[in-house]
Amino acid sequence: MTDGLSHEHRVQPEPRVQIEYCTQCRWLPRAAWLAQELLTTFESELTELSLKPGTGGVFVVRVGDEVVWDRREHGFPEPTAVKRLVRDRVAPGRSLGHSDTSA
Repeated sequence: MTDGLSHEHRVQPEPRVQIEYCTQCRWLPRAAWLAQELLTTFESELTELSLKPGTGGVFVVRVGDEVVWDRREHGFPEPTAVKRLVRDRVAPGRSLGHSDTSA
C-alpha cells in the first residue's frame, strides 16, 4: 500500500516553475530575466526552474502543473506580480519585502 514516498513528499510537491516563451517572438531574454528574478527570490524554496521554448506568442508561467500567468490573458507580467503568485504557492505567508507593498 506504500508508494515508497514519505508522507511529506505526498503532501508537499516539489516547487517547480516553468516559463514557456515564444521563440518566434524572441522572448528568451524576457523569460531568462524573469527566471533570474524568481531564482534569486526563491533560491531555497524552488527545486527547479525551466525555460521551455514555444511558438505562437506564448508566454506562460507555471508552478507545478498550475498556470499562474498567461500573457494572452493578462499581458506581460511585472516581476513583482509573478513573485507574489509563486510565493503564494511555494512559501505562503513569507514576506517579499517591498514587492508586497505595490499592489
